[in-house]
Amino acid sequence: MVGPAVKGVIVDGSVLFFNSNGDNRKRSLRPAADPLLRQLRYSMFRTGISSRLDFSDYVQDDIACENLGMICISKLEELPLSICRLNRKAVDCSLLVIGYTMKPSRELDFAKRGAFPLYPTENGLIFMPLTFELPLPSQLPEVDVILHKATDEILFVELSNFSDLSNKVTYSSRMQELQRYIEVHSDLCVVDPLNNIQPVLDRLEIQQILLRLEEALKSEGCMIRGPHFLKVGNFNEANLVQNLSEAKLSLPCIVKPQVACGVSDAHKMAIIFKVEDLKNLNVPLPAIIQEYVDHSSTLYKFYVLGEKIFYAVKKSTPNISTLINLNQSDKLGPLVFDSLKSLPIADGSQQLEGKKDKDINLELIQNSANWLRRVLDLSIFGFDVVVEDESGDHVIVDVNYLPSFKEVPDGIAIPAFWEAIKNKYDNFKKATKQ
Repeated sequence: MVGPAVKGVIVDGSVLFFNSNGDNRKRSLRPAADPLLRQLRYSMFRTGISSRLDFSDYVQDDIACENLGMICISKLEELPLSICRLNRKAVDCSLLVIGYTMKPSRELDFAKRGAFPLYPTENGLIFMPLTFELPLPSQLPEVDVILHKATDEILFVELSNFSDLSNKVTYSSRMQELQRYIEVHSDLCVVDPLNNIQPVLDRLEIQQILLRLEEALKSEGCMIRGPHFLKVGNFNEANLVQNLSEAKLSLPCIVKPQVACGVSDAHKMAIIFKVEDLKNLNVPLPAIIQEYVDHSSTLYKFYVLGEKIFYAVKKSTPNISTLINLNQSDKLGPLVFDSLKSLPIADGSQQLEGKKDKDINLELIQNSANWLRRVLDLSIFGFDVVVEDESGDHVIVDVNYLPSFKEVPDGIAIPAFWEAIKNKYDNFKKATKQ
């Protein structure tokens, strides 16, 4: 260490507040101030607000700032960037700056758990929010690693050409700008490259990958697989009943859009009880019809953070018999839901006793996670597993990129998160030197 890192800041109140309607007694936060103060707060960054400091009268330019031993910024959004620059000067060259971008609600969720500190972590990382309020070329030269949730910036996914999905994903203009910068600067490490996250956007492609996983690990003694499935482009296909049978599908089934994330309807799903339920079904096409697995309403959520794997156990949808009884008693049609908001969860009376963590084969899961890490080439991802009651098959029902992993205690998950990013950078640098 060359010197102590910056861990606090005093902000002139005049740059944070403005007087409402010209009334000096009514002060409101400027638009950029609220997210900045949250970033400082959740970074555990000591922050003071002064109503007495005011250098604006005699600090007019960068030269004056330098003479006073200060750094002058013209926008509040520049403050995190300035802090990173100061810390790089204070700390040796092994310090890594992680520039991150994701939607505000997701950023806030991570930040509240201490995942994005502005001062160095124990393994030498600083997290700097990338803002599109400033030119990217002024920020990215300070960055060693870009961490993104690009699916937050998807505008449209076209699935007409399954052989080249990457050319059918339309990102926001700001994500396209970032993508162009990355393409020009091949020495910049990305967690994870946009091409690598393409499979998790497409449920059909993930199903095909899981078929390969099943084949690769079939000698493990316990089956791990994806659910049986059928891709449909039209719910009125002439040979649909025959196609369902050939795909080893029996009703009830679950119907999901082929687009897995990033668009508004990606999580609109339905449980169907008879073929007629497919008529005028309000699920986007093309769609994937999947096997519904009896699993005693128990879902295992696995999180892969680099080389480490964590999991949490959650309640899930009820078994088939319960669904059928509900359907018969209420004369329901298809059960349509949003998997992020209104997933039909079993209550206590609908859960089977005796479903314990011992039902999950953790060695098999570890081997599966390692295989998926190699094939997907992702550093941070998650997958959901249910254990079929009758056969004990481990069925992977979902794979996703950069999950929140909020079910894992922060004291365990956040250091593993930092370690995964650091290891990704180290491996990236080794690969680029070869």
